[in-house]
Amino acid sequence: MHTTHQARKPALAALMSLVLPGYGQLYNGEVNKAIWLFLTVAGFSQPVLVLAALYLPGAAMMPALLLALLLTLALWLYGIADAWRTARRLDNYTPQAWQLSGTYMLVLVLCDLIVLPLLVNYLRSHQVASYRVPSNSMAPGVLPGDYFFADKRYNCPACKQQVRRGDIALFVYPNDRTQIYIKRIIGLPGDHVQIQGTRVSVNGVALTTQAHETDGATATTEQSGGRQWQAHWNHGTAALPDADTTVAAGQVLVLGDNRNVSADSRHYGTVPLQDVVGKAHQVWFSSGAEGIRWSRLGKLLE
Repeated sequence: MHTTHQARKPALAALMSLVLPGYGQLYNGEVNKAIWLFLTVAGFSQPVLVLAALYLPGAAMMPALLLALLLTLALWLYGIADAWRTARRLDNYTPQAWQLSGTYMLVLVLCDLIVLPLLVNYLRSHQVASYRVPSNSMAPGVLPGDYFFADKRYNCPACKQQVRRGDIALFVYPNDRTQIYIKRIIGLPGDHVQIQGTRVSVNGVALTTQAHETDGATATTEQSGGRQWQAHWNHGTAALPDADTTVAAGQVLVLGDNRNVSADSRHYGTVPLQDVVGKAHQVWFSSGAEGIRWSRLGKLLE
């Protein structure tokens, strides 16, 4: 039986590892190392991100994300260098029966086009997803230019986190279902919500506990269920009409914290609970005209 010896090509091994972690090791016949490199890089780049975004305190979130990023890059670079170095030594290599171009293509398709996208899509749909705030409708709590993680373990039959008054929620915009909006939930199903001037009441109980004038605006503190948040009413903007409504079953009423510039339930009505898809959790980056807002990195959104 004739045996064919083929030297491994270092440049090709390195290029394959650049395309997919562990791919160059597979080319070199190191199947076990290839599997562990792929799984480790995938683990640091996705599940560790979920851990840092949802379970770590704000002060530890950014260092954990940076550490995970550095470890991911270090492992990827190690895989490239290791594949190149190993291939240089294999100048009298006998390819195994499975080392065919079709096998390599199958592995690339399975890992790069199926496994990784499915993992990313699952985590973004059911665990955590990142969003950017384009407007100031939720100021002062959430600012334009904030990049934040949203907790997707929220408002679903198997989720422990159910919708509560005061949550900063993400939902499908009723007038354009390709858009995701961020607002604060003020009214739950069955709640009677009244808005008179800068005073907001739910079921006859005022949410507004404090109010003071500042720079041509009224800053109010609202409270419900032991939770507090700030709302802003700008006197230089046209006042919105008062509201008096009862939230229908299966619906929620949402308001922006920057009340005079927010498009919310006062414009497009209540939002179906089934369209509430996440809860704002933590800022991971923020920038504006003044540059990077370092003090907001790791800020919990409440």
